[in-house]
Amino acid sequence: MNFMNQPAANPPSIEGLNDLYLADEQTLVRELIAAADPGDAARKKIGETAAQLVSAVRRNRVQEGGMEAFLQQYDLSSEEGVLLMCIAEALLRIPDADTADRLIADKVTSARWKDHIGVSDSLFVNASTWGLMLTGQLLSLDEAAVRNPVQALGKLASRAGEPVVRTAMRQAMRIMGHQFVMGRTIDEALARAGKKGNRDYRYSYDMLGEAALTGADAERYFGAYRDAITRIGKAAAGADIFASPSISVKLSALHPRYSFTQYDRVMRELVPRVAELAAHARESGIAMTIDAEESERLEISLQVFEGVYRDNALRDYEGLGLAVQTYQRRARSVLSFLTGLADDVGRRIPVRLVKGAYWDTEIKHAQELGLESYPVFTRKAHTDVSYLACARQALAAGSAIYPQFATHNAHTLASVLHYAGSRQDYEFQRLHGMGEELYAEVTDRDKFARPCRVYAPVGSHEDLLPYLVRRLLENGANTSFVNRIVDESIDVRDIVADPIAVSGEKDGLPHPAIVPPAELFGSERRNSAGINLPDGAVTAGLLSAMRAAIDAPRTAYPIVG
Repeated sequence: MNFMNQPAANPPSIEGLNDLYLADEQTLVRELIAAADPGDAARKKIGETAAQLVSAVRRNRVQEGGMEAFLQQYDLSSEEGVLLMCIAEALLRIPDADTADRLIADKVTSARWKDHIGVSDSLFVNASTWGLMLTGQLLSLDEAAVRNPVQALGKLASRAGEPVVRTAMRQAMRIMGHQFVMGRTIDEALARAGKKGNRDYRYSYDMLGEAALTGADAERYFGAYRDAITRIGKAAAGADIFASPSISVKLSALHPRYSFTQYDRVMRELVPRVAELAAHARESGIAMTIDAEESERLEISLQVFEGVYRDNALRDYEGLGLAVQTYQRRARSVLSFLTGLADDVGRRIPVRLVKGAYWDTEIKHAQELGLESYPVFTRKAHTDVSYLACARQALAAGSAIYPQFATHNAHTLASVLHYAGSRQDYEFQRLHGMGEELYAEVTDRDKFARPCRVYAPVGSHEDLLPYLVRRLLENGANTSFVNRIVDESIDVRDIVADPIAVSGEKDGLPHPAIVPPAELFGSERRNSAGINLPDGAVTAGLLSAMRAAIDAPRTAYPIVG
């Protein structure tokens, strides 16, 4: 394949992308409010539409959806919800079964699972709770066992002759898995998508799995993606590229050293690999979206995307897309880069606009590095305003971008409907297992008649854990929209509060509890200052200064007389 062998007339520059990497939040939010604001009259109509959507969801809700019900029952304000997240997250890093048994024994026995039995109307939630409660009861042999779960586990294991606890926990995960993932295999997921009730949606299949740690991992993920593309293509049956089913690909799953510090190697090895998958997707008649990852990989992700996008083998392929996270302060810069790239090459780029799934990680990482600020917004309302500003920008890009709006927020959804007006060349997206009632309104031909694509995870219950952690962090708080929309004790007006007004009332100020990384330790001491190495401009400046220091004349003196 030929990469970047067509000289660009006016190639978009990656320079300037990072100008807003750690931008002053208040200044940036003020600019975003101006960019997102469609005027008082339009905002009033948006609020009315959002309220209608919430009321319809509550009116038509027969039974809680699987994932939404689970997140509501075990939200992060409950001890059990926190324990579940801790277990799922920690199991990802535990290499042996014995340690996994000890962790489960320690965590599960301290929870009051019985308190959750029968509270939810969802059969799925109650079945999962029974599995978790069974695990806890197996361990709660007596009061002494609770105080010493490791010893209790030893007694239980010797009595049963096998790791009963881990087996019970995995069984509970299997029960959850059926609701959280579309299928264990791509064939199973495709069959489920073809069932009555699912046919009204488009699908983007995500092969679950985290970053490749070895070359063998990357090869395995590559094979899984290639096989999935083949099978999805057969199901597409020649549909329009924007209406056809698609696949989502994680770059970190395709290379074991996917990092800005390995730029030359990544461009040399990863770009051809991704281009091969994209060419296969083109031949199969489906779209392929590059998933978003942590902020430190944004610049290199765009460089990989551009390298693949300019491949001559894809010159007539409008299915290669990218996810853009609006909780990053650089979101509008990313859209400007993509619009310039599409205009230069002359081919449309599908853009999946999301709010972001790594917020906790981004905040903690910036604190650890001692950066001057954060790459993400510190208030939820600021992220919502950023999304609205980006939505208007994506729609204003015209034929350069095919907008895909991924959201479960009724106000955000209503805003997009009003921004788009009579336009038809865009779609909405939702997560599998979430937002069914909300999007039943949107896809209804007698109401809004807009298409919706379901982001459909595919994998076994072992692969479910990292995905479950991200969903818990995104939506597990009792203040999250997916929990508030079904809580009829909360006034509809509070749920559809305008983020432009909310952010304006606080004048775009950062959250007071999330201090700048340098002030992390308060009056005790200043945090150690770090260098934002993922910012190419910062790295270039540092290297230049280092070269100058090396080349400068030096004189040595003894330090003792």
